Amino acid sequence: MTVVLVVQIIWALAAAFLAILVLLHSPKGDGIGGIGGQSQIFTSAKTAEKTLNQVTWALGTVFITLTIVLSAGWLNR
Repeated sequence: MTVVLVVQIIWALAAAFLAILVLLHSPKGDGIGGIGGQSQIFTSAKTAEKTLNQVTWALGTVFITLTIVLSAGWLNR
């Protein structure tokens, strides 16, 4: 496995998880709680929404960074 292939796999996984996380966001601010009741691992809906936002931003940053790295061809040298 080359470095480029590993980065491409991570990029594809980040894209898939990012799409899932965006779909988990509720337009009314319910977040994960709107899918099937309040999640047991979070103490409140506010904490769940905050955590969901943080993970979404982090994964979005990873996705954009890897997109730039792969499109610029910096790993092909």
